[in-house]
Amino acid sequence: MCGVEEVKKARAELARKIPFVPRVAVVLGSGLGSFADAIEEPVVVPYEEIPFWPRSTAPGHAGRIVAGRLRGVPIVAMQGRVHLYEGYSPQEVVFPVRVFAAMGVKIYLATNASGGINPSYRPGDLVLIEDHINFMGVNPLTGPNEESWGVRFPDMTEAYSERLIQRADKVASDGGIWIKRGVYVAFHGPSFETPAEIRMARAMGGDLAGMSTVPEVIAANHLGLEVLALSCVANFAAGMTKNRLTHEEVLSEMDKASGKLARLLSDLIAALGSDV
Repeated sequence: MCGVEEVKKARAELARKIPFVPRVAVVLGSGLGSFADAIEEPVVVPYEEIPFWPRSTAPGHAGRIVAGRLRGVPIVAMQGRVHLYEGYSPQEVVFPVRVFAAMGVKIYLATNASGGINPSYRPGDLVLIEDHINFMGVNPLTGPNEESWGVRFPDMTEAYSERLIQRADKVASDGGIWIKRGVYVAFHGPSFETPAEIRMARAMGGDLAGMSTVPEVIAANHLGLEVLALSCVANFAAGMTKNRLTHEEVLSEMDKASGKLARLLSDLIAALGSDV
């Protein structure tokens, strides 16, 4: 179960360990855990110490929370998320989002690795996700609605905050970081997409393919959080080159891009300091 009582118990345990109210939650995707190294006076909480918290099993996901301050802003960072393909239910996948909202988080920043569908994208490119297409076949809000979390039918017109996208655009420009915008297409995984699926996604307006983030974004919007998602293109999507896809390639490319993405996130959080 991942209902209200479970959220309360997880929140209580984190509140016991973290002596402040975080305002920004950052979820670090494959190979991006090093961002947490910049957090000041860190409090580290392994997932196994939090009641009902799902455990990360995917390579490149450390499986712990790091809380502290980043350039004066109280934040909580997840070094690794869980995915549907690990066997978790949609409700388990979004459990951390609900706990963060209960802790007082107002802004949810998600990162991920993706395959580039847009032919103009290259490995290492950073992309602000401005919309998504859900091909996962599930929705984390399925089942009875919890009114204390949000309405039965939440609007998704602006699932990704245009205000935050514009802020991130400016921060990137000021910092000399080239950044793009795109539509993220979420597949269930864990197998990589087929070339035919990528052609379909491109025809429907997709720019990026991945296996995460969308359930979290749906739950965050349901909870009234403001959402920004940044994707790092780790490879060309299936069929766009003759290369076979491997997770090792994803982690290698994310390692190369991690410094650039970490700097952008840090600058953005600092710029948002007065808002949270």
